Amino acid sequence: MTTVHDRPFRFGVGLFTPVERSEWVARARLAERLGYDVVQVSDHLGMPAPLPTLLLAAEATERVRVGTLVLNTTFYEPAVLARDVETIDRYSGGRVEVGLGAGYERGQFDAAGLPWTPAAERVAHLARTVDRLKESAGPPVMVAGRGDRVLRLAAERADVIAFTGTTRVRDGEGLKLGSVAELADRVEFVHAHLGDRVHDVELNIPVHRVLLPGAERVIADVWQNDLDLTADQLVELPSILVGTPEECVEQLHEARKRFGISYFSVLEPEMMSFSRVIEAMR
Repeated sequence: MTTVHDRPFRFGVGLFTPVERSEWVARARLAERLGYDVVQVSDHLGMPAPLPTLLLAAEATERVRVGTLVLNTTFYEPAVLARDVETIDRYSGGRVEVGLGAGYERGQFDAAGLPWTPAAERVAHLARTVDRLKESAGPPVMVAGRGDRVLRLAAERADVIAFTGTTRVRDGEGLKLGSVAELADRVEFVHAHLGDRVHDVELNIPVHRVLLPGAERVIADVWQNDLDLTADQLVELPSILVGTPEECVEQLHEARKRFGISYFSVLEPEMMSFSRVIEAMR
């Protein structure tokens, strides 16, 4: 039986730069050639619309799966979204993975002309959307988040649970930054609620930076200023890979052993660097 510690690795890449059709098609095909398992798109105003882009990615490729990371479900009526996702899944030959979130950025709601509702209402809408998508034998459902309500929902119903990686979190004294301890706490919370599903659910996390030989000092120059963590603390995070491709492979194995995370989603600027890690692993 496959366990959380020996589940096969999967690698996604998030493509989000607004470009013309020919260049976007070329990037999706390149991701497929490089060995990525999933091409993923986000859901932010000012970026390409996610559902049409999924269909384009599916049409342009043959093997790679296509998914959202993640849809802001508050923007969509569950029944209408389910219809559209299921149609794309059918047209793509069953290659869709739908990632969902509750929506966390008020500015996006303001820009869309939608009310900023309390977190409990947004999570309830997310739950209705998950239920509607799970009614049929449609595409796998990923739920992404950090708070207890979203992660409890994910543990109960999702096929994939996505953590947020390096991010700002709120404590009693204001804002602090996500650390290995914070990630470990969130993973432990999920495992406590998965029950018998613990070996059936994938865990996902983003890869923000891939720093191959010669780039170690970029951690301090770029990330320490933004994240307020030391270089040693950053290296411990699964979202930051540092070293040779072979050393990065070891970091991925350690993340799977320690947290049960086997599904990694790389940001577009790191696509070529991480492809060397894929090559070293396979």
